[in-house]
Amino acid sequence: MNKQRLIPLIVATALFMENMDSTVIATSLPAIAADIGTSPLTLKLAITSYLLSLAVFIPASGWTADRFGARIVFALAVAVFMVGSIGCALSGSVPDFVFARILQGMGGAMMTPVGRLVLLRSVDKSALVNAMAWVTVPALIGPVIGPPLGGFITTYFSWHWIFLINIPIGLVGIALALKYIDPITSEDPERFDLYGLVLAGIGLAGIAFGLSVAGLNLLPWPVVAALVAIGSVSMTLYVRHARHTGSPVLDFSLLRLSTLRASIIGGFMFRLGIGALPFLLPLLMQIGFGLSPFQSGLVTFGSAAGAMGMKTLAARIIRTFGFRYMMTINAVVSSVFLAACALFTPATPLLLILIILVVGGFFRSLQFTSINTVAYAEVEPPQMSRATTLVSVNQQLAVSAGVAVGAFTVESTLWLRHGTELNAAAFAPAFLVVSLISAASAWFFWQMPDDAGHEISGRKAIAISSRKGAAKAAITAGSETTEDARDQRLG
Repeated sequence: MNKQRLIPLIVATALFMENMDSTVIATSLPAIAADIGTSPLTLKLAITSYLLSLAVFIPASGWTADRFGARIVFALAVAVFMVGSIGCALSGSVPDFVFARILQGMGGAMMTPVGRLVLLRSVDKSALVNAMAWVTVPALIGPVIGPPLGGFITTYFSWHWIFLINIPIGLVGIALALKYIDPITSEDPERFDLYGLVLAGIGLAGIAFGLSVAGLNLLPWPVVAALVAIGSVSMTLYVRHARHTGSPVLDFSLLRLSTLRASIIGGFMFRLGIGALPFLLPLLMQIGFGLSPFQSGLVTFGSAAGAMGMKTLAARIIRTFGFRYMMTINAVVSSVFLAACALFTPATPLLLILIILVVGGFFRSLQFTSINTVAYAEVEPPQMSRATTLVSVNQQLAVSAGVAVGAFTVESTLWLRHGTELNAAAFAPAFLVVSLISAASAWFFWQMPDDAGHEISGRKAIAISSRKGAAKAAITAGSETTEDARDQRLG
């Protein structure tokens, strides 16, 4: 197989493993808790510790890849993730399980940004849209297929296998990465900014962890607010520090690039809304409609099916309409399908729900592919590692914020209606709120220049070809007019 096609699949396989594993544990927590002698609520620490580990170690990924080479770091990240997976399967106590999840988070923190960096350094810009289309699939399918798969494995086999299935996938990924990915390193690696990493790590951990548990009743509100406040203060100190260092772990100066700025800010808002979907929809299906975890998973898998259907068309659509116009309109269209989930009731036919999810998944996947691709349109090769780190951190915060906003809106709806138990009606306002936030991202995409990402999308070639065709037509028309005038004079 052509390397230009194989590398995106290698990266996508590893990212699928990481994305799926971060959600597959959700439906298996009661079984795991019973087996190791604790409560499911206590075992929520396993999810939050994973998120903490991601937040702390993602900022170090760019420098690590530049220093030791993206290929070896990517392979080691997959290996660390596998070791963490084995540790989870062998855990017999809460501390063991939490430590294993932290190891998984360390591997996952490196896999995502370094995998994207491998892609950017290995694939031609002209093929980047198609490559990103395949790499986007794990982020869409993982959160959707994770819960039903976890429920299926736990019900019919054993919860240990939800972690052990990562081993053969990881081994294949490592072997393919070492064989097909070039050993690219930076010729002049920057000095490691340890102080900046500490500030950014505390900041991201506080914000991501605080947002992740907000609305889930895991911690008292004052503690949640304190976590977010500490994280915000630490990030503020980091921003001040980054202005005076030549090698920041998070380089916010890259936001001067219009396409990266739109991808970061607009992408954050779009992901915030869409990121709440894998959290809200299974709860609506199970609590509101009374479906089993496996049944609700089969219904919500429709969005993943729509995402897969988009992959063959993404490059053609972007090339035809360009990033700016397509992303602006598609942000609104995707948000409309998200808002449509607010109309779901127990009486809504499941076929209609499935159709809405499939079509909505198509447009959401197209938007994710565009956001992930246009982010690097203006980034120079020496800045790629910094850019991938910044994008990965932004994605992690957006998903955490999406879950927090969705959970907070549901809780607020119950409080305003003086309700005590969740029902289908409590979810409708949450879908509307997150859809409005996603739709607002269109304004930031509209701020991009008309020719944003033309070099990547191939739109520039179409424009040049059109101008040449118009010029040729004008010359031909001019010649015909001259001939007509000559004929009239002769007549």
